[in-house]
Amino acid sequence: MSSHVYKHIELTGSSTKSIEDAVDGAIARASLSVRNIHWFEVMETRGHVENGKVAHWQVTIKVGFTLED
Repeated sequence: MSSHVYKHIELTGSSTKSIEDAVDGAIARASLSVRNIHWFEVMETRGHVENGKVAHWQVTIKVGFTLED
């Protein structure tokens, strides 16, 4: 079994659709400049309300990726 060293960063994604869409958007954007993303952990979920309805979801995630040799 090989050893891995992981680094993690914190991201906040937002979406008008859903929590999942906010997470997907944050990971998709990060993957444009960060290679080897392997896991994420939801740290915080927030929302913005307008006129009595949820207008935006905001999700803060911790994203882990392996360091290259």
